[in-house]
Amino acid sequence: MSIKRVLTGIRPTGALHLGHYVGALKQWVPLQNSFECFFLIADVQALTTHVDRPELIEQSVHEVMLDWIGVGLDPRRDNVHFVLQSGVPELTELTVYFSMLVPFSEIERNPTIKAERSSNPTAGFMTYPVSQAADILLFTPYPPQASDALLVPVGEDQIPHLEGTNRIARRFNKQYGRVFLECTPQIGEVGRLPGIDGQNKMSKSLGNVISLKDDSKTVESLVKKMFTDPTKIRLSDPGHPFECPVYLYHQAFGGSENLGERADRCSRGLLGCVDCKRDLAATLNSFLEPIRARRAEAEKLPLGDYLYQGTSRAKQIGKVTMEAVRKAMYLDYPSVFGGVK
Repeated sequence: MSIKRVLTGIRPTGALHLGHYVGALKQWVPLQNSFECFFLIADVQALTTHVDRPELIEQSVHEVMLDWIGVGLDPRRDNVHFVLQSGVPELTELTVYFSMLVPFSEIERNPTIKAERSSNPTAGFMTYPVSQAADILLFTPYPPQASDALLVPVGEDQIPHLEGTNRIARRFNKQYGRVFLECTPQIGEVGRLPGIDGQNKMSKSLGNVISLKDDSKTVESLVKKMFTDPTKIRLSDPGHPFECPVYLYHQAFGGSENLGERADRCSRGLLGCVDCKRDLAATLNSFLEPIRARRAEAEKLPLGDYLYQGTSRAKQIGKVTMEAVRKAMYLDYPSVFGGVK
């Protein structure tokens, strides 16, 4: 019987936003129907940038679970597990062992590490690609079979990280024998959503987000501030919809209906930016309303129980994986302990 698992997660650094939905959450929800899913709240990784604000991480763990349930993830299902990274000590142990196999020069070539190197990051930040590999590979079905699958849904910008993860898996298997199954990426349709400033990726640190929990008035206010085509000053000016962030939002959240007509009217100077934004606000509020409703209901659910149960299941799998790892690396010391239990 084949084993099919999903491992993915989010750093808890605040409430989730539309960028998280488009880049990740949208593709997570249907996976519940076919895989055993582990949704990791990466609180240890959050310390790489928020070690001075642990109270924010604690609050954000709660926010993340509410948002996950709001978009449709269901921890009441037997195959859906919310996992707290710091609650699985096997992840820390595997990270240490993997760090002995990865040349530091290879870590330095990681795109994210290269981008942040000038900011004098901590040692924990510099080694997080190794930690990320441990997060994924701990959930390898063991012993791995050809029909097994370890799926990781990601945005296209995360592919280099998964390639690094698979290099570590191959390196370990070559050195110590086959323990790990290489992971398979699943890329979403839209990998990155610009923020309301139109210039940067949607990010809480840049203050350019629309959160999943925002009420209708907040959404309307934020959409009004959105960057549009700078060459379209008057309604009659011909626009360039495929270069306009507002049109991208219509593509992402409005479906295909009337998109062609919208683009045509904009291009011919028959649709103004004010009206287009008003339509977008209505579209976004229609999309967010059921999420808000489910999120409100989630406030009444035993979130702590779900997190404890999911973390316990992760530890159960981690115990099997780490026993195999220690045996492969001779860290169970058979010549010393022999038959000692």
